[in-house]
Amino acid sequence: MIVYKSSDWWEALRHLRSSGIIRLLLQRVLWVGLYATVVTALVTNFDRLNIAVDKEFFSFLGILLSLLLAFRTNTAYDRFYEGRRLWGQLVNSCRNLAGLLHARLPATDATHRIYLAGLLSNFPIALDGHLRKGVRFDKLAEVEPGFIAQLQQVGHVPSRLAAQLQEFYERLLREELILPTHLITIQRHHEALLDVAGACERIKATPIPFSYSYFIKGFISVFVLTMPFNLLDTYQWLTVPITMFGAYALLGVEMIGDEIEDPFGKDSNDLPLTQMSNRIRANVHEILGVDLHEDIRALADAPYSVVF
Repeated sequence: MIVYKSSDWWEALRHLRSSGIIRLLLQRVLWVGLYATVVTALVTNFDRLNIAVDKEFFSFLGILLSLLLAFRTNTAYDRFYEGRRLWGQLVNSCRNLAGLLHARLPATDATHRIYLAGLLSNFPIALDGHLRKGVRFDKLAEVEPGFIAQLQQVGHVPSRLAAQLQEFYERLLREELILPTHLITIQRHHEALLDVAGACERIKATPIPFSYSYFIKGFISVFVLTMPFNLLDTYQWLTVPITMFGAYALLGVEMIGDEIEDPFGKDSNDLPLTQMSNRIRANVHEILGVDLHEDIRALADAPYSVVF
């Protein structure tokens, strides 16, 4: 995701090149410009391809297309926002668990604190990889000997980590470090971990229906291809830049919708899951009073840049 200050327009424009979707959009707009140039040249100089398009009908199609694109964009952004809301819930749940157990664990109990900090920090990092191309086990903390090797044999790593956290709570209960009433409160925040994981999997596994997406793409293609014929008799060679500008707007909205409908990818406008995972790790270690290397802690705060 491109992390930026929304109030700084010039800095945002300077980082446009960081967005892969913008570069692809500009390439497509250039192809449209080339097509508009060929059509304009054939009609203006050789009186060929002079196809009459009713302006009122074309305007009606434009209104219909704008409504479809508005619905398409809102649908995609709803998925993006829900993904961000779920990860915000994950941040809160991890902090709450760390805070509750920090109050119960003795200040001198470094063993349990280090184990909990590592295990709880591993969950968002594992979920990040699970939602993308696979868990990066080298990023996980080795909370006990053979821990990473065991996880590599598991199909659903976040579920396994949640189960190990539950086992840890039960161990604390047996050791009388927490009471049954404390476990009830802890359980509420713990269950939210897998609730978030399941909701994220639902978003990722339920894309926009293909027929709906294909229909909009086909509609935009036909609209852009017929646009020069509707403008030629009025604008002549100005048809080329006007068509390119129209294509930039229409194609851009559709491409942005395609990009953000899966907020857990690694496109420039997707959610910065890795940064949020590192922030949770830093917060959990700080709450539990466990030292964390400065280089790892710095990953939680990204500057104006592209982060994933």
